[in-house]
Amino acid sequence: MIRKLFVRLTHWEYWPFSVLYFPVFLYYGWLVLKHRSFFFFTAANPSIKFGGMFGEKKSDIFRLIPGEYLPKTVLISKGDIERASFLAEQIGFPLIAKPDIGERGTWVKKISNHEEVKKYANSCPVDFLLQEMATHPIELGVFYVKKPGEKGRVTSIVKKEFLYVIGDGKQTIMELLKESDRALLTANLKSDFLKMNADKVPADGEQILIEPIGNHCRGTKFLDDNHEIDDELHVAFNKLADQIPDFYFGRFDLKCDSYEDLKQLKNFKILELNGAGSEPGHIYQPGYSLWKAYRSIFWHLAVLSDISAQNRKRRHSYWSFRQGFNMWKSHRRYNRLLANS
Repeated sequence: MIRKLFVRLTHWEYWPFSVLYFPVFLYYGWLVLKHRSFFFFTAANPSIKFGGMFGEKKSDIFRLIPGEYLPKTVLISKGDIERASFLAEQIGFPLIAKPDIGERGTWVKKISNHEEVKKYANSCPVDFLLQEMATHPIELGVFYVKKPGEKGRVTSIVKKEFLYVIGDGKQTIMELLKESDRALLTANLKSDFLKMNADKVPADGEQILIEPIGNHCRGTKFLDDNHEIDDELHVAFNKLADQIPDFYFGRFDLKCDSYEDLKQLKNFKILELNGAGSEPGHIYQPGYSLWKAYRSIFWHLAVLSDISAQNRKRRHSYWSFRQGFNMWKSHRRYNRLLANS
């Protein structure tokens, strides 16, 4: 416990959201006064519910994106085991199951066989997606912004390194995990994988993947890849974003074979598209300056503010306080349902 506390205190990437974002809340309050609206951001991406801050359906967003850029994805109603089993067979194993509305990796699971599909469909408390597991080797979060009437640009790239251990031929997987500060704070030590493999001893130099889901809260290391941003990448993502109606601000979570292919919009798949609630993920690079992180967050919020104001002039109205507050309450109930199931 003392070690966990020390690591958390000395590495701001592990701070609670409410603590880390306290200065951001103050800046957001100023933007609220500027716009005279608590929910000005709802105009940022008019084609996405609530601007994509939270509570939007992934299935609705996927309908905006050309199918050639997406892995096979199907929507399953809560409890529909028969349809889930049939469509899982059509997609092929392994695949990814995740709530149609979700965040921070909650209820996201790699599914390897029919029994796991049935178990997930029977227990997931909400509608969910089954998604083909993209096999491209590089997973990125690419942040893109575009002011109405202008060309957009990529402003952040985070490269994801999944949680793994390297064997020494002596220690078990669990013993190796306990030596990792990141695993200490984020690994699910009760996962199905560890239940089956915790006592195995990997060979010297053998790399063992612990967590296949690329979320920071599940142990994935976020790496700053902003040095890969160039004019070719700006051009490519302008071509991509221009095919998505009324999309101006957000992050593409994707897998690709290489940056060279991505710049040509080939050999990649979009896993998710996040809107106004997106973060520039590169700031979570271990050792990244907290002050630089705040500057990046504030800059992106300022751009979000400008885009929202310009879209309002183009007759995309802000949500009213009552609409936004009801949305917030509904989303809190939904998150409690996920957390308690």
